Amino acid sequence: MPKVLITKELEAEAIYIIREVVAQFEKPVLLFSGGKDSITLLHLARKAFFPAKIPFPLLHVDTGHNFPETIDFRDELVEKYDLDLIVAHVQDNIDAGIVKEETGRYSSRNQLQTQTLLDAIEEHGFDACMGGARRDEEKARAKERIFSVRNDFGEWDEKNQRPELFDLLNGMIELGQNVRCFPISNWTELDVWNYIRSEKIEIPSIYYAHERSVFERDGLIWSDSPYVYRDDHEEVAVKWVRFRTVGDMSCTAAVASTATDIDTVIEEISGSTISERGARIDDKRSEAAMETRKQQGYF
Repeated sequence: MPKVLITKELEAEAIYIIREVVAQFEKPVLLFSGGKDSITLLHLARKAFFPAKIPFPLLHVDTGHNFPETIDFRDELVEKYDLDLIVAHVQDNIDAGIVKEETGRYSSRNQLQTQTLLDAIEEHGFDACMGGARRDEEKARAKERIFSVRNDFGEWDEKNQRPELFDLLNGMIELGQNVRCFPISNWTELDVWNYIRSEKIEIPSIYYAHERSVFERDGLIWSDSPYVYRDDHEEVAVKWVRFRTVGDMSCTAAVASTATDIDTVIEEISGSTISERGARIDDKRSEAAMETRKQQGYF
């Protein structure tokens, strides 16, 4: 089957899911990181309701340690498409003593996002949060549903999920519960990139190869930044790199690359034997790192 046909089928499924979210829930929101998956999700949402404005806001949980290119791109999108953006700041919870800043060689604010996200959901009364998770990202995704029910503490219980037969999505929830919704669950990293190419979607420049001041640790390439811990013996050098995924700077590594255009990026990914999240150090903290975070209310 031609790749473009597969992409159109995935697009139609995602648009159907987004419309179902709006039809079945009272106060949905789109979780937006400024990464390629959430940008793709935003593009699909715009298509789903065109020419009307998207009928829900965007929520960005800002660690304060994001890549500047990502934040700049986010703000440009908000202005360009007249989007309603809510920003929840991890720093606010640190200042209030609700969460504690990590220190040391592998310190990161990525783990601290969970409480900030749950606080924002409660504050704004969101009952459905759409995210750009894909089933090929991490093995915990294989247990996931398109409509993933969370309890009144925001916790995920894989044993307490509904079957989704024949693409029928059940949005009935009890008081206090909310649902995380994943319109691109059936997509892969390559599907996203092929869709970005076919739709000519703009994405932050850091996804393409560029010169950057970096250093190496544990076989990974890290940005030289005040937000990233660096030992004195770890030397900084300027290298050609790009990022396959965008998260908190302190836990997101780059890959050596000369792929400056989308065709070369797709070719590079097609030949890679390392998963996209292989450059996310927070997923390596334990064998079940992502599943534990999901159980606690993350994503």
